[in-house]
Amino acid sequence: MSVTASRDLLEKVRAVIDSGTFVKLTLSQPRERAGGLRNVYARLVALRDGHKLSLLFRHATRDETKNFDIADGIVRLTELLESDFTRAHVFTTTGDWQWRADGSLRASRPAFTAAPEPSHDRQKSHPIAVTAPFLQSLGVTNSSGETRPGMADKLRQIQRFTEILGHLVDASPLRDRRELRVLDMGAGKGYLTFATREFFAARDVSAEIIGIETRADLVEKTNRAADECGFTNLRFERGTIGEWPTDVPADCLIALHACDTATDDALHHGIRADASLIVTAPCCHQEIRQQLQPPTVLREVLRHGILCEREAEILTDGIRALLLEIHGYKTDVFEFISTEHTGKNLMIAATKRAQPIDADPLRKRLRELLDFYGIRTQHLARQLGLAS
Repeated sequence: MSVTASRDLLEKVRAVIDSGTFVKLTLSQPRERAGGLRNVYARLVALRDGHKLSLLFRHATRDETKNFDIADGIVRLTELLESDFTRAHVFTTTGDWQWRADGSLRASRPAFTAAPEPSHDRQKSHPIAVTAPFLQSLGVTNSSGETRPGMADKLRQIQRFTEILGHLVDASPLRDRRELRVLDMGAGKGYLTFATREFFAARDVSAEIIGIETRADLVEKTNRAADECGFTNLRFERGTIGEWPTDVPADCLIALHACDTATDDALHHGIRADASLIVTAPCCHQEIRQQLQPPTVLREVLRHGILCEREAEILTDGIRALLLEIHGYKTDVFEFISTEHTGKNLMIAATKRAQPIDADPLRKRLRELLDFYGIRTQHLARQLGLAS
């Protein structure tokens, strides 16, 4: 970005701060000399000695926040634009602006209609304390509670998952339960399994948690970590999701990033177990992609491979959500975490309804949906006896 363009931008930022229409500013697409700095986020905060410009510096392995007097903050942002970043996005209540390193400017309608009240600069409260022993045992943090290199994204994922789990449990029949069993199918390295244990322990809930994983080395490693932490109610067992006994009860079933139809196996197990809460993040959608026959009206769109692939993913997870609804669950599909942290960021959460609903109209919609796309079979539908 040219010196003139960057300084013009920050003059405008100063003006919208003075006018009370400033919302936030983001610097992105770092240059090579940025030294691991990924983004900078600017917002106003209210401190005892007045309003300040708070800059959050997001590095690959840590976040760092610094507060500046408004004028000094503008100077620091100018330096960052001229040396470290190639893009800036300013949000205001009257319009948004995007600058690029070539000096170009694109204006757009405002994403926000009201400026936020300057927040107090308080350290964010995380669901999982960064000093939690399991984070150190699993190699996420060091003995000082600092995030290890390359693990910042994983820590954010752990925190975000635990936050979501809290909302889901509070809206489910598990809210007032003091004892329950959780199955984590496809537990992998156990990050979120341990986080689940920490979550329920903080609520004084006696939760038996079983992590299921196919790789023997990971089962051994996670069981060793559980022993080191003294977690007697947490264990890992070797097995596949599809072969796990369907008569094992579960109050809460979790399956994050189970590949292709393994997600269907996990959902089937949750439905068979009459789990009060089912939480999945699907991965590697292959089954529907191989069968998809684009309807005539969509052929010009789905002839492009990448679009057809995305349509297959959306269709697969839409079918799964519909099947859960048919079997008495209230289902929500939403973004789990930003794609900056993981490409597989869709979550399907299903909460058991207190009262049954008439499922016949939903079955009809399922049949119509499968016919529209020429889908002959879908793994979960077949397990539930609703497709060939």
